[in-house]
Amino acid sequence: MDHTHHSSDPAVADLRGGFTSTRFVLVEPSHPGNVGAAARALKTMGFSRLVLVSPRVANVQSDPEAIAMASGADDVLACAHVVPTLADALSGVHWSVALTARQREYGPPQWTPRAAASLARDEALHGEIALVFGNERTGLSNEDVERCSALAHIPANPAYSSLNLAQAVQVLAYELRMNYLTSGEEANVHTHVTASTSAGRAPHAPGAAPAGSAAEPAGPRAASDEIESMFAHLESALVALEFLDPANPKKLMSRLRRLFARSGLEREEVNIVRGIAKHILLKTSRTDDGGR
Repeated sequence: MDHTHHSSDPAVADLRGGFTSTRFVLVEPSHPGNVGAAARALKTMGFSRLVLVSPRVANVQSDPEAIAMASGADDVLACAHVVPTLADALSGVHWSVALTARQREYGPPQWTPRAAASLARDEALHGEIALVFGNERTGLSNEDVERCSALAHIPANPAYSSLNLAQAVQVLAYELRMNYLTSGEEANVHTHVTASTSAGRAPHAPGAAPAGSAAEPAGPRAASDEIESMFAHLESALVALEFLDPANPKKLMSRLRRLFARSGLEREEVNIVRGIAKHILLKTSRTDDGGR
């Protein structure tokens, strides 16, 4: 029984709501059995929102193998939402973590599953979040990875590090459940704990003020689609400035994505960056036209 259900603390209630505001996204899953097993992994940990991005098998929710592997989680499987792109899967999400099978030189900050779950717990207080898993054979593309706010990497046996898709979902779902359920205890003792006692925990979410900070309250977080529009606008402005050469972009936009991913972008901040990009484009177009 989940004892946190008896708490009247508003923050704890918000985290309980995290079980319904957390999406598990499978990008182009190949095998119906893995989809069914992932649904089972979600349900055993108290989650229910499964999103499938362009699954290889059409109507995979009704596939016999998927239903068999769901093993009682037929409701989660039947309610799985199917979308054509990861952008659609992340619509309305303000923070997401992608599971990656390897270390990446570029991309968002990378965490262990436990640290990522701690970050997810903090972000769940602000709205919709998502955990993103790649295809069984090829994983996630660089483009998909860069669309997410953070990365998680399961430190498996280096000699045999291949996890089944549903097993990976189970690991992340378990860590997230443990963070959601222990948040009640932490909320109840929060006012009696000094800053030094939290040194062993995973870091706060990027951009979050430390406990007891006098900083002004954070504004609403920007959603994934708003952030993607910001990057497109900013890239156009940098090309217009000739700071970014589209024929030889190197890793500029990847580095900028990493920079912004660490900041925990608020909606107002995204609007500021877009305002800067807009004025850069206006100025450069006047210069091109011979104006002043």
